[in-house]
Amino acid sequence: MRTMLVLALLALAMPAYAANHAVQIKGMKFNPSKVSVAVGDTIIFTNADPMTHTATALDGSFDTGHLATGKSAKVKITAAGAHPFHCAIHSSMKGIVTAK
Repeated sequence: MRTMLVLALLALAMPAYAANHAVQIKGMKFNPSKVSVAVGDTIIFTNADPMTHTATALDGSFDTGHLATGKSAKVKITAAGAHPFHCAIHSSMKGIVTAK
């Protein structure tokens, strides 16, 4: 019984590891356009289009800056909730990050 209690306490004390998620920008679209993450996770946006794009959260929580062809940027999600984003250059390109 004591051993099980110690193991349970150790399991609760272990740090949670943040996950990485990938979003590809191709064909004037974010793929996937809907991303579910945990707070603290990282999203890597990679531009596979022949033109420059951004991934800019409407609430200001993240912004990749301008990504040229073949370039990537990492953003860390620091707040729970819905974070709609778009390409600041091409306003028809939209997506949403939902963080819990």
